[in-house]
Amino acid sequence: MKPDVDLVMQGFFGTLLMDVAPHLNAEYSMGNVGIMGMMMFMTAEEHDRAAEIRVAENTEMRALFAEAARVVEDTGLKTRLGEAAISRDASLRIKALDAANAVLSDVLIELQAYVEASKAPWAGPLEVRIWDYLVAATERRKLPFPSLG
Repeated sequence: MKPDVDLVMQGFFGTLLMDVAPHLNAEYSMGNVGIMGMMMFMTAEEHDRAAEIRVAENTEMRALFAEAARVVEDTGLKTRLGEAAISRDASLRIKALDAANAVLSDVLIELQAYVEASKAPWAGPLEVRIWDYLVAATERRKLPFPSLG
C-alpha cells in the first residue's frame, strides 16, 4: 500500500471539520479541532508541492548568482557567487533541499546587501532581479485556504 499523503490529510481535515467539530460542546475544543484540520489541509498541499518549490528556488538563485558573478567586483563575494552558482542539490529529500536553500539564501542576503550599497550602473538592474526573485518565491510559498462553501 502506498498512502497518498495529500489525500489522507485532506480526508482527515474533512472528518475533523464535518464529523468531529460539530459534536464538541466547548468552543475551545471546536477551535482547536478547526485549527488542526486547517493545518492538515495546508500540510497536504505543502507535501505535494514542497520539492518543486525548493528545486525552483534553488535553480533560480543559482542562475541569479551566475549572472551576478560576472559583474560583482568584490573578489570574495564573486568567488562565493561562483561556487553557489555551480552547486547542486544533493538529494530531492525536503530536508536536503531546505539545507541547500538555506545556504543559497545566505549568499543571496550577502549579494543583496552588497548590491544595495553599490553605486555601479549594473547594481540597479541586479537589485530589481533580486526583488523579482523574492516576490516570486513568496508567491510560490503562499498556502491555499480551503473553500468551505
